[in-house]
Parts: sequence; C-alpha cells; structure tokens
Amino acid sequence: MIPTNLTQPANPNPPFAGGGRGGGTPPGAAEASGVQRSKTNKSAEQLVLAIINPDLREKAIHDLSLKKEHLQDLAPLLWNSFGSVTALLQEITSIYHVLSPPTLTQEASNRVCNALSLLQCLAVHPDTKMNFLNAYMPLYLYPFLKTTTKTRAFEYLRLTSLGVIGALVKDDDTGVIHFLLSKEIIPLCLHTMQMGSELSKTVAIFIVQKILSDDEGLKYICATAERFFAVGNVLQQMVQSVAESPSTLLLKYIICCYQRLSDNPRACDALRNCLPDMLRDGTFDAYLHEDPMTHRSLQRLITNITRGALHSGG
Repeated sequence: MIPTNLTQPANPNPPFAGGGRGGGTPPGAAEASGVQRSKTNKSAEQLVLAIINPDLREKAIHDLSLKKEHLQDLAPLLWNSFGSVTALLQEITSIYHVLSPPTLTQEASNRVCNALSLLQCLAVHPDTKMNFLNAYMPLYLYPFLKTTTKTRAFEYLRLTSLGVIGALVKDDDTGVIHFLLSKEIIPLCLHTMQMGSELSKTVAIFIVQKILSDDEGLKYICATAERFFAVGNVLQQMVQSVAESPSTLLLKYIICCYQRLSDNPRACDALRNCLPDMLRDGTFDAYLHEDPMTHRSLQRLITNITRGALHSGG
C-alpha cells in the first residue's frame, strides 16, 4: 500500500532492530500471528456454515468472496462442508430464467458473480479441481456464456464465468483440457471473442490459447476443416478489431494462437492462404517493439508458413 503520509519521518530506532536479536521476529509475534490465523479460519468456517441458510446466504457469500485471497484452505472447506456447494449452485441457477428474455438486473448479476468467485476457488485449488470437474460443475456456467446481451450486468456475468474456466486451464493440465474439449468449450469461447468486451475477449482467447498449447487441444481443433476455420475466422475478425482499437494483450494471444496452429502441418498449409496480411506487412510492429517474446512468436509463425510453402513447392 502506498503511504498516505509521506511527510512523517521514519522511526530512527525501530523496535526489535538491535539488542543482539539481529532485527528478528519480535517476541510473541509468531504466537500473535497464529492467533490471528485461527480467528480468520474460525470466521471463514462460520461464513461457510451460513451459506446453507437462505437468510444469511447472500451476505456470507459476499464476505467470503472478499476474503478468499487470504483463505488458502477455503476451497476444501467449501467442498467438504455439508450443503455449501449445493447452495452455491442454487444461487447460480436461480437466475437462469432471467437470461432469456434478458431481464437480469445488476444487483442479481453481482450476487451470482460473488458465488462464481467461490467456484473459481474450487476450480483452481489442487485438492478440489478434479472433484469440481468430475461433478461437471463448469456446465452450470454455460448458459451465461451463451448470452448475447451486452449490458454491464450480462457482461460481468460472462467475464466472471470465463474467469472460472480460465482458472481451470492456467496450469496446463491435460485432464482439464480433455474435459473442456469433450464439453464443447471452444464454440462458447469463440462466441465471446466475437461479441464480448475487450476484457472478456481477452479471457476467452486466453482459454483458447491454453487449449491450443496442449498437443491434444491442437490436434482436436485441426482435426476437421470446420473446426479449424471456425477458429481461424474469429481470429481474423479479432486482428481487424485490434487494428482499429489496439490492445497489446489481445494481439499477443492472437499471435500465440496463430503460431501454435502453424505447428500443425495441415493448419500451416491452410494459413498460407488465410493468414491476415496485417500480420505480415508490419502493421503491428510498433506494438510488438516492447514485447520481444510476442515478436518472436510472430517471426516463428511466418517462418513456419514460409517453410511449409517451400516444402510444398508453393
């Protein structure tokens, strides 16, 4: 945190800095820290128990969503507490009926997004991730990812849902990739990449890029022309969009996706004819100047396509 009072002089004799203790931990600090952790854990346990009470649920979920970054064992606590996950799912499914026709309010969106943030804890924690998948929990998010309304309430809902999926894929777990591919996550990400805000587009393409980075993910997308061109067409649209409204992060993920597609011989051959000219003619050089890693990815992409053309006699 940035100090708010920069005129206050530093303490010339900070406590416990000398006296043969070498600036070590103050006496009793470890015990005090342990007591504080115990109080924090007890508070978390009370909030988790409160989730199953409909009258206390909204506030309990809200408070836990604010504290989750400081509660390392929140995910196992949630998963193993009777009725807690069921209550979270009740929160999520309770707004399905206002998705179409779109009558979702911002208040309702905020409430469900707090519940989704707790699902993200389950998705990312190593002790609960596979249980989360085996219970098919991501499928409860799909109705939100299929929405087309662009109001803030709906956009916030899509973005938070994508955050749960993004948490699942960030550790490059092949089992997670297989699950998501089998549950048709790619079309939902492509949908958001076409119509979402810049932030939700960024999370969606991040998920696609992580899937492509897995060998089975690349093989899956390149297995049929329909899948390849579905991804390729949306990437082309995004290139045009970034040219009109620059975003270095979106550009990075677009190039990473194309570069990974070029590692597949059939996809590389197709990219010779459908790679956007703006990725070849230096349109984005100014944005890549400060990002040498992405610039190298673009060079590798061009090299792969050129090498493929030479080998094919094109």
